[in-house]
Amino acid sequence: MDKRTKILGIVLSVSMLMIMIPVLLNLLMFRYPWLNYAFAVGAIGTLVVRLLDKYQGDNMRIKRLYRISTVSAICYCLSAYLKFSAELHFFPYATGYDWLGFLMAGAALQIYTAFVIGYVEKKELKNKMKNRE
Repeated sequence: MDKRTKILGIVLSVSMLMIMIPVLLNLLMFRYPWLNYAFAVGAIGTLVVRLLDKYQGDNMRIKRLYRISTVSAICYCLSAYLKFSAELHFFPYATGYDWLGFLMAGAALQIYTAFVIGYVEKKELKNKMKNRE
């Protein structure tokens, strides 16, 4: 693993924590104004990492999965936007919890891609070893 990949992994981990902790505190009814900003910075950090982390191989399925993980980061950013718009009353019929839909969609896509990328890469490595024999 090269240095760039390690740095992107660390930034992604910190960004995910910056998403998870404000959401958890918000759901536990702790209302601090800085939580929205921490959530938004985490969402943007996740998007930046996903845009910089490109798959360099030839497997089209893994390329598609990397794009899906980028879509999950976009869902986090939309969730952050809806979180701010609910507090600033941009939408007259907003319930205040509309952001949770995009957050859950992004989390579902993130979980799916995390498991399937590992599975497909392991399968590809197994096929390469089999072809060498």
